Parts: sequence; structure tokens; C-alpha cells
Amino acid sequence: MGFLTGKTAIITGAGYAVLSNGKCGSIGYGIATAYAKEGANLVITGRNVSKLEKAKEELEKLYGIKVLILAADISAGSDNEATAKKVVDAAVAEFGRIDVLINNAQASASGITLQDHTTEQFDLAIYSGLYATFYYMKACYPYLKETQGSIINFASGAGLFGNYGQCAYAAAKEAVRGLSRVAATEWARDGINTNVVCPLAWTAQLENFEKAYPEAFKANVKMPPAGHFGDPETEIGRVCVQLANPDFKYMNGETVTLEGGMGLRP
Repeated sequence: MGFLTGKTAIITGAGYAVLSNGKCGSIGYGIATAYAKEGANLVITGRNVSKLEKAKEELEKLYGIKVLILAADISAGSDNEATAKKVVDAAVAEFGRIDVLINNAQASASGITLQDHTTEQFDLAIYSGLYATFYYMKACYPYLKETQGSIINFASGAGLFGNYGQCAYAAAKEAVRGLSRVAATEWARDGINTNVVCPLAWTAQLENFEKAYPEAFKANVKMPPAGHFGDPETEIGRVCVQLANPDFKYMNGETVTLEGGMGLRP
């Protein structure tokens, strides 16, 4: 029995994905796997229903936990606040509580320079990343206050270092960091812990990015000092498990960067 048994986590962007070698290729699914191993019930969202269904099938079969899947797309021109609320309401109706919110979902048009970026491409990143994080945090707040739970938001080195060809993605991720710091300040009194993870993991998206934009990939993605990229489950996922541990409440408001398995708190 894991220490998250009986608790509920919402993980956005947690559809099933694999690398060309068959290994886990999704940060969201890697996190979901780490949480499932600790006994948590899961609510996973995404835009691709088939990937959510595959994730549910695997997680329930392997770890004996319950997974609720909900298709959700935060995008320009939609009633996004209602979308987030629908997910949160369904989670509470199914499991009766929310203990952890993990805002992992993010879409972007990486590899396109700032000058060539369109408004639609910029909106894609801002809505799927920043607005999704904002609306899910607001919707989860009363339930996280009740459980004195945790929020784990995902940012990126793209914002920290100004990666070439990632203007909208970097802007969204830096905005998420700022939003998270405000939440850490305002909601600490309610017992809610808020942290940011900036990972560099080898995923199916990164694999595709290398193929589609080899020059942008070469300019932005460097092998970490540890000599390998972070593993979505055993490194990124396990850090997210730790951040949901009440013993780590002192980390409220901090940024955790993960490159090749090295966790740093600047």
C-alpha cells in the first residue's frame, strides 16, 4: 500500500504515449504511473480520447487503482472555465476529494521563430498552458484547501534560457512560474503547497521535434551533465510523488529543475 492510497490526483495531458523503442514517451503518463504505484486514484485529461483510454487500461490493469478519463481541451474561443470546472466536478463526484493537481498539459508550435509566429500559434501555447493552469487551479482551490493538498505546475528551461524557436512556449511557461509563485504566497495559509517542475525528459514529442526541426533541436536541446535525459516515470514522476508528500511542505513556492535525473532547487 502506497502513501497516496485513498487520495485523488488530477493530471492534465496524461495520455498514453511511447517512444520509437517502446518505452514510456509521455511525462503525463509517467507521472500517472508513479502515482498509480503509490495507490492514488487518478483523473487524467487530454485531447486524444484513445490515448486516455489506453492509459486507463494499462494503469488499472497493472496497479489496481481507479482511473477516470475526461477529454478536455483548453483553447481559444471556448468556454475554458466551464471545461476545467466540469473536470473538477466529475473528479469530486467520482472520488469525493482532490489531493493533488498536476498541470502538465501543453501544446505549442515549437521550432518557429518569433518573427514567423502567428497569433493562432501563440494562442495555442498560451491557452493550453497558462490558461489551463489558471482555470484548473481556480476550480480545484476549495477542494485542495479542504485536503491541504498540493499543486504541481510544469514550466520549462525554454523560458529560463530563451530557447530559439519557442517564443510562445517560453512565454507560457514563464507565466506559469509567475502564477505559481503568487499561488504559493496567497494559498500557503490554506495549507496548499504549490511548486513548479522544469523537466528535460526524453519524450515522444521531443523525439518528433528532433525529426521535424533538427536545427532548432540542435540549438536548444543539450545533453545534461548527468549524461542522460530525465525518465518520465522514475525521475520526473517520482519527484512529483515527493512533492505531494506532506513531509515536503517546506518546498512551497520553489522551482525544481530536472535534467537527466538531477533535481535542483535554485
